[in-house]
Amino acid sequence: MRKLAGLMLLASSLGAYGAESAYQKVNFETDCREVQSDETGGSWTCKGHGDYGISFAEGDLRQSAFYGHLGPWSEKGAFETFSGFNHAGDTIEWRLDGATPFATIRRWFVSPGTNDKGDPLPEVQVLVISKVGQKDAGDACVVGYVEATANKDANALARKVADEEAYDFACRYAEAMWHGERRATGIEASSYFEDKAGVE
Repeated sequence: MRKLAGLMLLASSLGAYGAESAYQKVNFETDCREVQSDETGGSWTCKGHGDYGISFAEGDLRQSAFYGHLGPWSEKGAFETFSGFNHAGDTIEWRLDGATPFATIRRWFVSPGTNDKGDPLPEVQVLVISKVGQKDAGDACVVGYVEATANKDANALARKVADEEAYDFACRYAEAMWHGERRATGIEASSYFEDKAGVE
């Protein structure tokens, strides 16, 4: 499994709508606790921003992460990832409204498959924007995607998506959309919620 590396939070300058960013680098060995594991992967809980933790899982060389306070739905095998093999980067950008995180942005590395000769193609980098679960709701999920390798201002676009959509995004009802330019159109996002309504 790809290990995530050192815990660090750094405040950055003000962004759109008065939101701020805090950057976290997670050390998987010291900041995560195993919940369960098997031959294909497992699940862990990790330190996040303040008391907003991270629920991390891996299965079949694919990874998934939810952030913040999670509702009962999270105990039923919820998993959001990509169709291709993938792994998450070790740095998380938390979008903050004052002291409260409402969204995260994290870089994922996704395999688009192989070429005609069967050789693996270069990994595609995707910024995944997620809604952070709050104490009173426990609603957390992916809000949107930005293909970092196709957009010059990918980080700014991801922040815009986070700031404009995370608050009101209806997890398990609304579909997370791609934003900006796309080149690796063969990469597909996938999600599983046992009690999911609306889209598949």
